[in-house]
Amino acid sequence: KWINDDYVKFLRYGQHYIEKNGSGILAFINPHGFLDNPTFRGMRWNLLKTYDKIYTLDLHGNSKKKETAPDGSADINVFDIMQGVSINIFVKTGKKKKNELGKVFHYDLFGTRDFKYDFLTDNSIKTINYKELPNKAPNYFMVQKDFAAEDEYNKGFSINELFHTNNVGIVTSRDGFVINKSKEVLLKKIKTFFELPKEELLSKFKLRENKSWKIDEVKLKAKEFVCDDIRQISYRPFDIRFIYYNNSFIERSRNEVMKHFKGFNNLGLSLCKQFKTGDNYQHCFISNLISESCYVSNKTSEITSLFPLYLYIKQEDGIFSEEKRTTNLNQYIIDEIAEKLELTFTKEKEKTKNSFAPIDILDYIYAVLHSPTYRSTYKEFLKIDFPRVPYPRDEKAFWKLVKLGSEIRQIHLLESATVEQYITQFQIGGSDLVSRKMSKNSPGYVPNNETHGKVYINDEQYFDNVPLVAWEFYIGGYQPAQKWLKDRNGRKLEWEDLAHYQKIIVALSETNRIMKEIDEIKI
Repeated sequence: KWINDDYVKFLRYGQHYIEKNGSGILAFINPHGFLDNPTFRGMRWNLLKTYDKIYTLDLHGNSKKKETAPDGSADINVFDIMQGVSINIFVKTGKKKKNELGKVFHYDLFGTRDFKYDFLTDNSIKTINYKELPNKAPNYFMVQKDFAAEDEYNKGFSINELFHTNNVGIVTSRDGFVINKSKEVLLKKIKTFFELPKEELLSKFKLRENKSWKIDEVKLKAKEFVCDDIRQISYRPFDIRFIYYNNSFIERSRNEVMKHFKGFNNLGLSLCKQFKTGDNYQHCFISNLISESCYVSNKTSEITSLFPLYLYIKQEDGIFSEEKRTTNLNQYIIDEIAEKLELTFTKEKEKTKNSFAPIDILDYIYAVLHSPTYRSTYKEFLKIDFPRVPYPRDEKAFWKLVKLGSEIRQIHLLESATVEQYITQFQIGGSDLVSRKMSKNSPGYVPNNETHGKVYINDEQYFDNVPLVAWEFYIGGYQPAQKWLKDRNGRKLEWEDLAHYQKIIVALSETNRIMKEIDEIKI
């Protein structure tokens, strides 16, 4: 709830007195998030209504966003904090017309702390080369944005308009209790919950009660352990775990979406409405299971939304049927695509000539969202809302992208035979324990050469010939090759784990390769 941050209240407090006085100047050094965060667009509009001129000197230095200077050099905060800051001067003369919006002048200052100090010492509001920014609805950004491609981008269809039903992933508020890597451990834990008294449960599982979740009430409501409620969940990229998916145990179950993944053959695009991690869009993944809200990123502002491809219809007997499902797609958009491609849309994949199906639409979208050119060209728009995807250019380009999107989708679900063709080796015997006892934090990457290296899980054992591109590859807010191992610190890797990790490395390497192929196709 960033709109409740103290600095926002103080900006409003000062604004109130200046409005009451009829004129004045308000100057603040405060977090720079309000300059372009979508949450604050109404606040920016309101400030523009009040003030004649607004000067924003963005000092950056946001280590949370991993900001760097435009030339790639270090960008350091002027204070010993992680949050980036800006100097903001709000001027009201009383001469601006009532319905007129004020003017915004902006300047970016990157670099070392000393460089910024020297710049601020040597300059004043009159000597800084501020750039006047346009007041562009609906966001009214107070930072420089590249909107040259906006008209072209807006010609595409919006993902959240294409998929009628969607929602963010589930929030359990007690992952450590209701989610586990082992089905057997989870089953035993939940059974124990129904057997032990409240006092023992609080101590044994370190559970915390709140107004909406009390152990005795949960027991009364849930009545008994239900084996069918143990299901798989897409927890993190390439990290499938088990969950006790029961409304009594989970804070926010998002059942209106997740019920279409409970034992059904379904697919869902996993996307973030906005992104702040890194400078380029990478917040796109796939799921065929119930999904957790941090599946793609654990940043609060990058919560994962799930867009199911199919919806399953409940029959008269109250049972959902695998055979009775409908597409979760906007028919108007589908008709536009069909008309442009001169193809017939079928609700299920057929071998009928000149036809396309829901899975083809999903694969086309998945390919486009993995295009490096698309990501860089439209990154300013991808930062603030769900993606808009261009309509297919022609049938030939459409089917090429469908093919590549299908390949990436199957690779990401580890369903492709390609991921079985390991490119790494794990040959040193030992404890197989992921440990941080090394002099450098383990798991650690030690280069063999410029492109490949060893990934150590402890002092002696390592995966060899791991491509650097796979080790550093991002999906959303995570680097899966690193994240997966770190989440297993202190745990012995079984044979299945060793095989799974090597599949992840293939998947990341192949994703990088296919993304380059996608870029060869004009979207």
